[in-house]
Order: sequence, then structure tokens, then C-alpha cells
Amino acid sequence: MENIKSKEKVIEIRGLSKSFGKLDVLKEANLDLYRGENLVVLGKSGTGKSVLIKIIVGLLKPDQGSVRVLGNIVDQITYKELLALRLKVGFSFQNSALYDSMTVRQNLEFPLVRNQRRLTKGEVNRAVEEVLDAVGLMQTIDQMPSELSGGQRKRIGIARTLILQPEIMLYDEPTAGLDPITSEDINDLIKEVQEKYHTSSIVITHDLTCAKAVSDRVTILLDGKFERQGTFNEVFDTTDTRVRPFYDYNFIQ
Repeated sequence: MENIKSKEKVIEIRGLSKSFGKLDVLKEANLDLYRGENLVVLGKSGTGKSVLIKIIVGLLKPDQGSVRVLGNIVDQITYKELLALRLKVGFSFQNSALYDSMTVRQNLEFPLVRNQRRLTKGEVNRAVEEVLDAVGLMQTIDQMPSELSGGQRKRIGIARTLILQPEIMLYDEPTAGLDPITSEDINDLIKEVQEKYHTSSIVITHDLTCAKAVSDRVTILLDGKFERQGTFNEVFDTTDTRVRPFYDYNFIQ
């Protein structure tokens, strides 16, 4: 596909199946993420999008199939190797997951100091200021999370993920609960992160405005499998009754 930025696969999923009791969430699903691209995964609530992310970072084990991340088969490596791999995979939570008892500065320092103990205070300060500047929120450095807007909390959550300079970013519903103008700001930030930090990203969303704005490639999770992969326009150039309602709900008045 012409819009794939690199032919190098940083995530390779083959025959992935996951069930909970009688509920089959993923059914022999296949998916690739290529270096440098933003891949948007669309799907209705409860279709397994968040399960996918948890399997990628080793929080859940697949029932069948394999998930290879940066050359590592996730459920076959040691726990120590898994921890090292997770440092290369940034996870931006839907609710931002900030520590309410810490200032913005302390929230950003925490993962850095915990994982890179040899850094000097000056190096930590520079790293904090760099990611705050990257998300446009330097002025919030000494504020508490409770003093931030929803959009600001999302940005700080992304900054805290970026401070470890991950190769892969996983965004879970990045625009959920935000007004249209703030959502547009977050979409712009996702693109800026891709360009500045050269990340490869999976963006989980059901917001088609977000999908159209940030994606190099789109796929839809339908009936446990990834269907209709391509550009945004390619995916929705269809009369498939499983697919058109996504587009019509978002874009037809």
C-alpha cells in the first residue's frame, strides 16, 4: 500500500483468538503495524479493541495465535524481557491515569526516575520540560491534575508516555469525552507526536473525525477480525451494511 511509511513491521499479529467464557472477542485475527505509521482501529463498544491493546502489552494472554512486538513474541518472553519491552511501548489511557496527589511535574518525573535511575536532576528537569513543551502545556508544570481541563489532562497523559521515548504509541479512545474543538487539538497532537518522535501508533477509537484526521491506515474490527484495511476513504467506499453505519452516524446530518 502506497501510504505505508515503511515496510518494516513493528507489530505482527497472526491468528489471534481470545474468548471470555462463551464470548469470542477475537477470532483468528491478523494485523500489522508498520514503522512510522498511525493505524486506526475502529469498532463498536465491546468488540475487543481494548482487549487487543492488553494482549499487545502482555496484560492478557491470547488463547491462540501470536503477537510479535519489535521482534518479540509477547507471551513467550520472560517477565524481565516483557518489562523491558513495555518501556518501548507507550500507552495513553482513555482517562489519562494521572496521579491526583502529584503535580504535573511529579507525574512526569515518576516514570522517568523509576525506570532510568542514573539520570541527574538536571537531565530529569530537561526531559520534563521537553515533553511539556511538545504538548504545549509548560505553564501547567506546578499545577495539580484537578486544576486541569479534560483536554489538558489528555495532553499531560500523552506527555508522561512520551517522556520514556517509546517506539510505539497505543492510544485508547484519545478524544473520548472531549468537545469538538479540544478533540481537534488532540488529533493535531497525535500527528505532531508521530512527526517529532517518529512513533508507530495504534489509535483505538470510534470517533471517525479522529480516524480521518490522524490515520495513515484504517481497519475495522468486525466479528472478531480486522476487516477492510486501507486509507480512510478506501475503507468507507463500500455498501457493506456492517461498515456504512459508522460513517453515516458520524458524517450524515
